[in-house]
Amino acid sequence: MLKFKGKEYPCCASLTMGIIGGKWKTVILFHLLNDTLRYNELRKEMPTVTERTLSLQLKALEEDGLIRRKVYTSKPPLKVEYSLTDFGKTLTPLIQSIANWGDFVIENYSDK
Repeated sequence: MLKFKGKEYPCCASLTMGIIGGKWKTVILFHLLNDTLRYNELRKEMPTVTERTLSLQLKALEEDGLIRRKVYTSKPPLKVEYSLTDFGKTLTPLIQSIANWGDFVIENYSDK
């Protein structure tokens, strides 16, 4: 058994999928690979995600230490930015490989 942040995983693949699995986490990480984005900018990049789901996924990624949430409160309106942590940046090759495979599928196996 592998332990990470108080959770147990039966194998390394299970741990990886436990952290970045699901429909939206990898998509969020992909959009944060090269940019720091505000919440509404993320929403524009992912128009089909609900606000509740995006909020929950951002919280989960933050709790796992993959993204940083920076709140600017010096003057209204409140401004919140999201970026990858150093730990989150270690996922760059994996996220880029997933994106490249998606491009490969579209180019070679999509309904043309």
